[in-house]
Amino acid sequence: MRAATILITPLVNRSGPIRILLVSCYDLGRQPVALASAGAFLEQAGHQVDYLDLAIDENIPDGPYRLIAFSTPMHTALRVAVDAAEASRRTLPGAHITFFGYYGWLNAGMLFERSLADSVLGGEPEQQLLDLANRLAAAGAAKLPESRLPPMLTRPNYPVPNRVRLPALERYARFLEGGQTRLAGAVETTRGCKVLCTHCPIPPVYGGKFLAIPMDVVMADIANLVEAGAEHITFADPDFLNGPTHAKKVVGAMHERFPDLTFDFTARVRHVLDNRAILAEFARCGARFAVSAVESLNERVLRILDKGHTPEEAREAVRVLQDQGIPMRPSLLPFNPWSTLSDYEELLDWVEEENLALNVDPVQFSIRLLVPPGSLLAEHPEMTPYLLDLDQDRLCYTWSHPDPRMDRLHRNIATIVEHAARSDEDPYKTYSRIRSAFDTVAGKDPTPSRIHPAREAHGPPRLTENWFC
Repeated sequence: MRAATILITPLVNRSGPIRILLVSCYDLGRQPVALASAGAFLEQAGHQVDYLDLAIDENIPDGPYRLIAFSTPMHTALRVAVDAAEASRRTLPGAHITFFGYYGWLNAGMLFERSLADSVLGGEPEQQLLDLANRLAAAGAAKLPESRLPPMLTRPNYPVPNRVRLPALERYARFLEGGQTRLAGAVETTRGCKVLCTHCPIPPVYGGKFLAIPMDVVMADIANLVEAGAEHITFADPDFLNGPTHAKKVVGAMHERFPDLTFDFTARVRHVLDNRAILAEFARCGARFAVSAVESLNERVLRILDKGHTPEEAREAVRVLQDQGIPMRPSLLPFNPWSTLSDYEELLDWVEEENLALNVDPVQFSIRLLVPPGSLLAEHPEMTPYLLDLDQDRLCYTWSHPDPRMDRLHRNIATIVEHAARSDEDPYKTYSRIRSAFDTVAGKDPTPSRIHPAREAHGPPRLTENWFC
């Protein structure tokens, strides 16, 4: 295989490499590829890099770190990072602290106001991290001015992500099929996204742009994961079918080299419907499931979120995937200012009609709309009537539903799914309790269940970490 071309900014005007700590805070139970990619840039330029995943290890190590960089691709990750940055300020006061990833960039104002960040990076972070490290090396002990860099939306030539010093795959979520688990690894083939869903953190950063990672880099990363024991690959792109030709080439090359390797991917409803022939090829090459953001079956909600599909198309996409033997695992957004009790009941009915109780992770029934600073929804005319204050602790705007019963239902459902996650409750029992909670809040008589637990002994394939949000 042709080696990836690497252009690394040389270290100039400095007395020596600096020591850097890259920190992942939460990445859906996956080995953090963001750290592996950034570390490859920094190490090949001569810097000394340590790695920490706070989803695996709790304490930031003591060390003479000149730079601590927190990866914040998710809201949960940012909340963990804020606590860790506060601790770092106390224990490593001389370190320059930077945040990179969607949610760090969106919350830059708060991070500076609370003196948690010295810099915040947007978009493609690797070259910016390397430039920052070089500046710190040249500055010696001097402090750099605070900076919120505009999103970098061009790709430097990629080195292969360096996973050697990350925690082993055995410590992360696994692929579960037929009652058996296998080691799983996550790779990126693209970044950004060409669609502009208003509730998503990606459009404010990438503005509808997406960038393909070269095939040789992707394949080398997959090969390294296989060597580390991976038998299943998650394509961690925001939407694997943003570039369907690229996706098809990656899947074909992976299957040719590793024919027993299985995989999963994420794709929006519209892309599922537009790429049926590719889905057949995916199934032949080992696709085991697909995540798709159905979100709602309310046409108004889908229009406000700019999802690009209708309720009927969401229903169709489930069947299109199923026809190829690829179960859909829908992500949902049932609690938003425009949803109703009738909408929630329709979602439950749909799950029963399509026998999706094992496809929908219980947490999805509790997801409430998140509006961070900088969100496209923050100034949306449909959102502003319900938007309240910016909550500095929760790192998002608060909002209340016009129907208090929806807020009460959310609290009840959240309690049910949190208990289920802690106790490893049977998903059918959890679903039954969710349905019962809805009936109670809606003032309805108990609804007879139409699900059929006997149809699937082990349930459809999935990962053992189910927090998609």
